[in-house]
Amino acid sequence: MKRNLVVIGLAVLLSACGFQLRGTGSAEFAVKEIDLQARNAYSDTAKQLRQLLENSGVKVHNGAPYRLFLANEQETQRTASRSGSARSAELELTTRLDYEIRGEKNLLLLQDKLEVQSIYVHDENNLIGSSQESGQLRQEMRRELIQQLSLRLQLLTPAQLEQLQQEAEARAAAEAEAAAAARRAEQESAPLQSPIQLPIKQ
Repeated sequence: MKRNLVVIGLAVLLSACGFQLRGTGSAEFAVKEIDLQARNAYSDTAKQLRQLLENSGVKVHNGAPYRLFLANEQETQRTASRSGSARSAELELTTRLDYEIRGEKNLLLLQDKLEVQSIYVHDENNLIGSSQESGQLRQEMRRELIQQLSLRLQLLTPAQLEQLQQEAEARAAAEAEAAAAARRAEQESAPLQSPIQLPIKQ
């Protein structure tokens, strides 16, 4: 009972100081609607990110003017160090996420990547325990990845996205004009073919 009262007292004190546990507060997004798509639409990352956005007041739907696309998510591991007995080793876990934001006409506005790393000790004498620890670390790393992406999205404003849209349209128009000019130059430089002469029958 006393311990519970102490915990409650600490929670009240921390909240009074403005302290919040990571992930419990609502994030503020200037962009109020977005389309969220992923290469793996049923991945935990896509589902958790959608939930975070919706809980923060962002409308996630297909008709939004801008689309956030989770292009690729990779999980890798490598041996960071090995003990003298070779029965245990430190493994480095890495989770990487490539993402894009596209606007009207599916034009690419920006693309970037996020990466989270963590190290744990893999004990061959306790494979079950090591596997459970690895799984828990992966979940924590995914939450960290989503948190980082959320912070980046919070920095975006509708005005910035509109400027990126205009720049993307200008690039697309310039590339189309350059391609058309190259085709015209190729056609003009092509040698003229002489008419085919049929043999005259005597």
